[in-house]
Amino acid sequence: QVQLVESGGGLVQAGGSLRLSCAASGNTFSSYDIDWHRQAPGKQRELVATIRRGGNTNYADSVKGRFTISRDNAKNTVYLQMNSLKPEDTAVYYCKLASAYGYTAWGKGTLVTVSS
Repeated sequence: QVQLVESGGGLVQAGGSLRLSCAASGNTFSSYDIDWHRQAPGKQRELVATIRRGGNTNYADSVKGRFTISRDNAKNTVYLQMNSLKPEDTAVYYCKLASAYGYTAWGKGTLVTVSS
């Protein structure tokens, strides 16, 4: 069973930047697709960005051009670089791992608060 731990959240002013990290246990990290999701207060969880095991990436329209997802398989870590942050980016950010065989795992989340 893979354990995921997010870090890097915090309070930042609008226009600022944060880099989130998602560290995974285990030794087959490179075989998984990894997503970042977020859930704002009173809203449904939404997909923010995906990086596939081959390195392809996808982004929600709301973060395109501002957020960058990347992975370091040697460190079992995925990153989410968030620039030009807006108050509407305030949310708990979760990483999710998925295998080609249907196995999924979620982290417990890290809170990002963007002040106006």
